[in-house]
Amino acid sequence: MQSENRLLDDLARVASGALGALTGMRDELEGRLREQFERILGRMNLVRREEFDAVQAMVAKARAEQEALAARVAALEKQLGGAGDSAAGAAQATPSRSLRSRPPTRKAKRAEPA
Repeated sequence: MQSENRLLDDLARVASGALGALTGMRDELEGRLREQFERILGRMNLVRREEFDAVQAMVAKARAEQEALAARVAALEKQLGGAGDSAAGAAQATPSRSLRSRPPTRKAKRAEPA
């Protein structure tokens, strides 16, 4: 009986030692993979979450300001349109053309001396 008990004890020690070695290998493998991923992500030139959130907040604020300005311009245009003849005369004196509707300007070519 004692010999069977010693054999089982030895097997249990070997199994626990192997389990400890496997756990150590797993930890080492995780560490190496984590380092490799950090190197790869470092080379990808990604933004940090804090920077992304800050820019997103700036964009939301700019969008709200742009919408407020668009509403203000619309109100002013409505006010100018309903002001009467003096506003209509002023509007005809200065043509209202947006920047988008202007044709592209081209530079004149110079004649090269022969």
